[in-house]
Amino acid sequence: MTIKPIIFLPDPVLRQVSKPVERFDADLRKFSDDMFATMYDAPGIGLAAIQVAEPIRMVVIDLAKEGEVPAPHVFINPVIVERSDEPSSYEEGCLSIPDYYAEVERPATVRVTYQDIEGKPQEIKAEGLMATCLQHEIDHLDGVLFIDHISKLKRDMVIKKFKKLAKTHVPASAPKL
Repeated sequence: MTIKPIIFLPDPVLRQVSKPVERFDADLRKFSDDMFATMYDAPGIGLAAIQVAEPIRMVVIDLAKEGEVPAPHVFINPVIVERSDEPSSYEEGCLSIPDYYAEVERPATVRVTYQDIEGKPQEIKAEGLMATCLQHEIDHLDGVLFIDHISKLKRDMVIKKFKKLAKTHVPASAPKL
């Protein structure tokens, strides 16, 4: 497994819309393993392929806490097909926007269709943190960041900060959060 470099705000790649995955093969399985290695190393609970500069519709998630048995999930070509009207708020962060967190309101539950690593159709009804994480990561696939869900003033401040940081130094890899 290879740890991939995570790209950071303001990299314009983060705003690209990812393309559907069409080939389910050994290369995709290896890339999935690399994404998990990258996410665990960061450390994080979710990672979209676009965050490692691969514009494909693939997300990995593992909500297991430290000391728990890992519970890795791969979502390929995920689509939110149903959202609840009930809202839920979580303090979100992002491996591509290190050390910044903000309260984001999203639907409390979602139903997502996707393909597994073999290409087989799947469906999940998610609530709580899994629902939030799925929505956050699927947003990435559409070029949307969690800061797009906060006030314009706060978002502009974050973008300005990261543009300034990008000018002063370029991190070699994702910082430890």
